[in-house]
Amino acid sequence: MRTLAIETASEACSIALFGADGAVLAHDHRVIGRGHAEALVPMIAALPDKGQAPRILVSLGPGSFTGVRIGLATARALGLAWGAEVLGYPTLALVAAMTRQQQGDSAVTVCMHGGHGEWFVGDFDAQGLPQGDTASLTPEAALARRPHPLIAGNRAEPWVAQRGDGIALALLPDASQALAVPEALLTRDLAPIYGRGPDAMPLAQQQATP
Repeated sequence: MRTLAIETASEACSIALFGADGAVLAHDHRVIGRGHAEALVPMIAALPDKGQAPRILVSLGPGSFTGVRIGLATARALGLAWGAEVLGYPTLALVAAMTRQQQGDSAVTVCMHGGHGEWFVGDFDAQGLPQGDTASLTPEAALARRPHPLIAGNRAEPWVAQRGDGIALALLPDASQALAVPEALLTRDLAPIYGRGPDAMPLAQQQATP
């Protein structure tokens, strides 16, 4: 079946339409920083058949809070309109899958820009499966941990430069590689992966706190 992939968790906004054989029929990848809400729907509308597909893959994050929510809202709306199955995938798993496409089967530590100056960090084995939970860490805390020799993501180069060892692969998530994410990591649970706790405590929780 055709698959539409949506990736909006970073400064890149990308979409891809795959044929039944998994080949990319059309693809758009733009590094826009902000403005995913304005860019995403026109990008999808420009695809063949306006991107319509019976299956949609969408990034769950972690990454840009706004970007993730825009991607999810769009995927849910299209899924409802088209009667399509909507599945989510972890953004860091996509970066790990992209690394495997370029470097072969190799364990990798993915490091992406997070909020408030922190980095999202996750380790993946040679099959692209996570080794523990994704963490949101200060650069100092990230540098103090022991990563895999291969570091990928948009903070890979600063990590390697500051540590003085390792191999950096600068990557931004790209929807054209979404089918490389292991099937075991796809989920119907479309809850965003934030990677860190909320910045503000809910009022009810504040009132309950001594």
